[in-house]
Amino acid sequence: MIRWNNLLKVLGTFILALTASLAITSIFAFLTHDASLVSFLWATFITGSLGFFLFQFFSYPSQELTHREGIMLVVTSWVTAITLGTLPFYFSGYFPEFTAAFFESTSGFTTTGATIIDDIEALPKSLLLWRALTHWIGGMGIIVLSIAILPLIGTGGMELYRAEFSGARSEKLTPRIAETAAALWKLYLAFTVMTFLALRWAGMNSFDAICHAFSTMATGGFSTRNESIESFANPAIEYVIIFFMIVAGINFTQHYRLLIEHKSKSFFRDPELRLFIGIIAAATTAIAITLSFSSIALPHTFRTSLFQAVAILTGTGLTSFNFGLWPPFAQLILLALMFTGGCTGSTTGGLKIARLYLLLRVVGREFKRMVERRGVFSIRFDQGVITENTVQSLLNLIYLAFLINFSACLALTAFGVDVLTAISAVAACMFNIGPGLGSVGPAENYAHLPNAVKWILSFCMLAGRLEFYTVLIIFTRSFWRK
Repeated sequence: MIRWNNLLKVLGTFILALTASLAITSIFAFLTHDASLVSFLWATFITGSLGFFLFQFFSYPSQELTHREGIMLVVTSWVTAITLGTLPFYFSGYFPEFTAAFFESTSGFTTTGATIIDDIEALPKSLLLWRALTHWIGGMGIIVLSIAILPLIGTGGMELYRAEFSGARSEKLTPRIAETAAALWKLYLAFTVMTFLALRWAGMNSFDAICHAFSTMATGGFSTRNESIESFANPAIEYVIIFFMIVAGINFTQHYRLLIEHKSKSFFRDPELRLFIGIIAAATTAIAITLSFSSIALPHTFRTSLFQAVAILTGTGLTSFNFGLWPPFAQLILLALMFTGGCTGSTTGGLKIARLYLLLRVVGREFKRMVERRGVFSIRFDQGVITENTVQSLLNLIYLAFLINFSACLALTAFGVDVLTAISAVAACMFNIGPGLGSVGPAENYAHLPNAVKWILSFCMLAGRLEFYTVLIIFTRSFWRK
């Protein structure tokens, strides 16, 4: 049985933490005499009142959280944060309806970066800051942040940590899970500050720098400009963002080993990291060669190719050029990168490189078995043998991801969306990329899609961010069975 009384107490604490984020944005709106001040004050009041009520009238868990309770708390926390994060958008009057505001909030917290806004630069600065801040909060994860500041969860916090910060090789960095979460957030904060300072050095003003630092380290994609990074026309800014997108796409466990434990050999020998860099190099080269033979005039083909390859692979979704104008081959490479994603244990989306590498090894093993039927072949990764349970879980996850992808594409086409737009929109949302192809390309947005499609894509964003199982399992009969 799920102890709802205890879960609501913890949920109230989460909501109070979200209230603090809204209060910070409210203060910014007050100091800058922003037009959306009243919207943020109302959102802060409603969120704070709900959080205080839950915190005050329910009790803390008397025992550690069970696996089911951990899953339920993760899902309810994300849905609650997204819903309450919708309030500033909805109250501001810049969003035509609740569905549009909810879509924007979902896109923010899941670090997708898909937007329904036609003129981003017309928004008040407080809303632009809130959009970026939702990225930053969702980047490392609401639950990981909460574990860092909630020792009351105890060892049961490992269930939350695994559900939120999942991956093929998620592991503890320290003996206590709360210390692990705190260590991850310290690294995340440090990298964000470094990104901000580097962008200021490259020529961005302070407001743009903080918003893009939030988006870059969270691999989100919300920008303060209609044309994203292209509008700055600054090579230094592009290279800074490229570097920190790569940093955000690397497993934070490896960052910890390199920067805290000073284990440089372990960092550079990581097979997933090597594959990550290799994919970037190969995709950049292929795109650059394709563009060099096209009729598109690009003054800096290599930089543009590198920027978009990294932005799409890491799921950041920032753009330095409208890749919707690129040749089909280059666009197809970007579509493949959407599915690939970055390293496990990073803030990126996608299926993750380690999983796809293991999938290739599984396929290779099956070929060997067909030739040598009596042979016994093990699958190794990073000097370890992968268990059959892990292999089965991997295959199940890949199957589930493509099943959801195909089902969502069918649903979109049923509402009249063309095939190219449907495929790219589902991939861009499910793997938290942001811009797609067709009518949701980098120069377009999602505003023209029917409301039903926006709800479908919002579900895809949340399911992809929590890696499918965590969301879908609550709809199964076995989850609610005593």
